Amino acid sequence: MKVDRTKLTWWERLYIPSILNGFKVTMRHFFSWKRSKVYGDKQKSYRAKTTMQYPEEKWDVPTGYRGAPYLLKDVDNNTKCVSCQLCEFVCPPRAIRITPPGGGGVVEREGAEKMPDEFEIDMLRCIYCGYCQEVCPEEAIYLLKDYAITGESREELIYDKEKLLELGGADKRAYDHHAQDGVAEGVKKWETKMREASEQPKFH
Repeated sequence: MKVDRTKLTWWERLYIPSILNGFKVTMRHFFSWKRSKVYGDKQKSYRAKTTMQYPEEKWDVPTGYRGAPYLLKDVDNNTKCVSCQLCEFVCPPRAIRITPPGGGGVVEREGAEKMPDEFEIDMLRCIYCGYCQEVCPEEAIYLLKDYAITGESREELIYDKEKLLELGGADKRAYDHHAQDGVAEGVKKWETKMREASEQPKFH
């Protein structure tokens, strides 16, 4: 199907009308005392409308926002990831790389067969799709509300296991999109599984 584009006039080809319209919008907001509805709650105590002081002040992201994927620790400060590599296999841009520990791997907690020797996420390739979070059987990786991903080199934006665990922090699963499901903070999955197994009737 052929679409005929509207021919621009000589005045429109100079882009001057578009520039003037942009200045008009900017000046209208600059001289207006009406607060922005986007971050008005953050500035409700201010006497006058001011510019958001980034990065000290940040936007309030909506419920269910998919930010950067980080690793979480459990409430005993142990690594929750068991190196099953499901997130690595399901990642569309191949941004995740996991190195299993091998036969002599160190296990930090009960119920885990192996812990990852290395866990890296290339934040330059990550598309924040959330597949890694959905497929993780241990609930060890979550897309948190961090959107300020910066660095001075490509190497800085390849986050290793230690940095991912530091940014993810302890088990904080009571986010907006999980609180509605009644998930409490600090749930120990394997303690619950072991208790449920012990409560089942034993057959002789």
